[in-house]
Amino acid sequence: MRLKDVITRLKALSNLENKERMARFGIKADTALGITIYTLRSFAKEVGKDHELAKQLWDSGFHEAKILTSMVGEPKKVTEDLMENWIKDFDSWDVCDQVCSNLFDRTSFAYKKAIKWSTRSEEFVKRAGFVLIATLSVHDKTAEDQKFTQFFFIITKEAMDNRNFVKKAVNWALRQIGKRNLLLNDKAIKIAQEIQKINTKSSRWIASDALRELTSEKVQMRLKKKKRMNLASQS
Repeated sequence: MRLKDVITRLKALSNLENKERMARFGIKADTALGITIYTLRSFAKEVGKDHELAKQLWDSGFHEAKILTSMVGEPKKVTEDLMENWIKDFDSWDVCDQVCSNLFDRTSFAYKKAIKWSTRSEEFVKRAGFVLIATLSVHDKTAEDQKFTQFFFIITKEAMDNRNFVKKAVNWALRQIGKRNLLLNDKAIKIAQEIQKINTKSSRWIASDALRELTSEKVQMRLKKKKRMNLASQS
């Protein structure tokens, strides 16, 4: 599908009410068309994977085109230079989260960028680093625990960042690591307790919210069931 055709379809899918709602949820909607993620995902299936088109969409200037980029882009064709160039354009949490969770976390550079970006000063670059940690925790099913314990130092260090979009991503990363298995759950709970002792506004919120979920009966039961199933499959 040509860029012109895709943009025409995106404009046809625009919804002013959705655009106004996006702004209320903290999404930068200046160039938005008001298209829901559900609708974009459906359209992306129709478009199919096309990395050249993805690059053109990124440069088109439309908010939803950037999100669609993450859905039609091809992880194996993503380069480090492309990641570094695109991240400069992150100006809204939804673009950051969608690009990281749909595309960047499936590249061979994901862990490297998670470490690098999570220590950067720019708000959405730093958020991207922690979103990568969170989504890798969900999507990389076979990764060893050490892949995630290496992030605990960074999570603790950056827990004092009080910027809303950063602290929420730090919290997200900690919670997702702690929901992988019982061992990481125990470690994540201990890290949350350490973060709580830092006693800043952001660290207190990150820790208390993470502890609430990680120690919940629902999470504990699911992880215990997962462990039993893993042991049964090995016997």
